[in-house]
Amino acid sequence: MKPFAYIRVTSLQEAAAAYASHPGSRYIGGGTNLVDLMKHGVETPDTLIDLTRLPLRDIQELPTGALRVGAGVSNTDLAVHPLVRTRYPALSQALLAGASGQLRNVATTGGNLLQRTRCPYFQDVSKPCNKREPGTGCAARDGVHRDHAVLGHSAHCIATHPSDMAVALTALDAGIELYDGEHGTREVAAADFHRLPGEHPERDTVIRPGEIVTAVLLPPAAPGAVSLYRKARDRASYAFALASVAAVLEIDDGRVRHVALAFGGLAHRPWRATTTEERLTGAVPTDEAVREAVDAELTAARPLPGNAFKVDLARNLARDALGALVRSASGAPPARPRP
Repeated sequence: MKPFAYIRVTSLQEAAAAYASHPGSRYIGGGTNLVDLMKHGVETPDTLIDLTRLPLRDIQELPTGALRVGAGVSNTDLAVHPLVRTRYPALSQALLAGASGQLRNVATTGGNLLQRTRCPYFQDVSKPCNKREPGTGCAARDGVHRDHAVLGHSAHCIATHPSDMAVALTALDAGIELYDGEHGTREVAAADFHRLPGEHPERDTVIRPGEIVTAVLLPPAAPGAVSLYRKARDRASYAFALASVAAVLEIDDGRVRHVALAFGGLAHRPWRATTTEERLTGAVPTDEAVREAVDAELTAARPLPGNAFKVDLARNLARDALGALVRSASGAPPARPRP
């Protein structure tokens, strides 16, 4: 094992100062991803800065009706919070679809957002990986890539982002609050927080060195809006998504007033389906309109030989999710389950 130093901090200022004075350090919350990568030898920090004692464990309703979720809130506490379950069901469902109960009890909101976009080749230090070691190549492209990206990938990386929570936050138009000791606080839209690989797959997010995720900001939920999260995976629990979808819908006078759709499991980051949204906004949400809008988004897919099935899987998930929300927003009974 590579020796490392361990520092506990109790304030944001103390954390920023510790990072600045210890080159090669990493922040740690629950550690459910970082510790695994350290065991594999993928991550080798010289110093761990423990953020679990920072005052970031509260969920606050703001006067505007928005919700401020501290970065230290556990995935379990966020999933079962009454305001999250009633106002943002897609977020609660996404969290409960991720990992195991034991991991959700430890994993934090900030840590979930900052888990590495990865694949088995990234975690195997004997294989070339541009994300782990830029310029060495991508073993997955000519290897087993059934679980890999069909949207937004590059010649340098085809890994997919693993977070369920981040997909829901993208569809819910959430914001990510960041802090560093030099510049103070800034906010980044959840849809812009994670990056596509391009020529620099080693950069998962737009976070700057030393910045700390301090909170997630959920906008006020529209009174008539409905949302959900659906996930397809190889087994019923503790598995990354082959494809997933988070959707938000509001209907007014028979037409779509607002729609948001995000895919998971298809790209290096949660994929905001802006083409689908543009086509459905203002439209009467018939089955045909939903089908055409989803199909228009997925024309951008560029599957590899081993994962072409993901396109149809994502298409069906999105159609079913939007259809369910149309029925819910219209007050119609839910569709009967398929045999």
